Amino acid sequence: MKLLVKFTLLFVLVFGAGQALAGFFLYRFLEANARNEVIQQARLMLQSALSIREYTESEITPLLDTPKMRGTDFLPQTIPFYAATQSFNAFRHYYPDYAYKEATRNPTNPRDRAVDWEADVITQFQNNTQLNELLGERSTPIGSSLFLGRPIVAQKECLECHSTAGAAPASMLKIYGTSNGFGWHNQEVVGAQIVSVPTSVPNAAAKEAFRSLMICLGSVSALTLLLLDLALYATVIRPVLKLSKVADEISQGNFEVHMSEARGADEIAMLGRSFNRMYVSLTKAMRLLGD
Repeated sequence: MKLLVKFTLLFVLVFGAGQALAGFFLYRFLEANARNEVIQQARLMLQSALSIREYTESEITPLLDTPKMRGTDFLPQTIPFYAATQSFNAFRHYYPDYAYKEATRNPTNPRDRAVDWEADVITQFQNNTQLNELLGERSTPIGSSLFLGRPIVAQKECLECHSTAGAAPASMLKIYGTSNGFGWHNQEVVGAQIVSVPTSVPNAAAKEAFRSLMICLGSVSALTLLLLDLALYATVIRPVLKLSKVADEISQGNFEVHMSEARGADEIAMLGRSFNRMYVSLTKAMRLLGD
């Protein structure tokens, strides 16, 4: 096997092992980074929902909840819960993997009723009132899912509709009845804002980024390998081939071969100078024998 081929195989093994090791740590890093990015997006969504609720409460409700309007049909657009949920439902047309819910155990609107795992999240917030955020992962029929939750705390304004059925607007009772959504107390944790997203979303992002990085890394490695082979050929293989050719000529009795001067201070140059000295000594010895 030729020396260049051996060195190339050695380089391939070294580069391959290095790329495999780098790929292992890169994927772990990209996976964690993609997961953190998804969590940050979920936080932005929760904050956006809070902003919509605050805007609805301060800007929309005062415009619609007037003495003149109270005698008409109930307007859910005046309810911050409704506004945040509807806005997020429109948002999901662009980001269908993300789900948002303002889950409560005792909601007015049945669509807001907490399922079992959401009720567990609410319980954790109720048991620890200092807990402002809860991040977790759960199993679903389609795979694991990340979720991020924040507590919903009943405010004084909420009690106008949710304290007792007698205090609630008649137009609201006409739609939702008197059985659900009452009994709330001021500063009580009544629910949780929850954003959930399948773990397949950050995993897919990590895999795509990993694939692109490995293609770039593989391309750079191949180019580096080619440059190393060219440098190896120019600095080692070619000088050695020249010496080998001269040695072959001398072994066949040709002492008229041209010897090039070896320049440099590396080992190949030292080998060339040593070979030249040996050639001169051998030539002189052969001439003495001939005389």
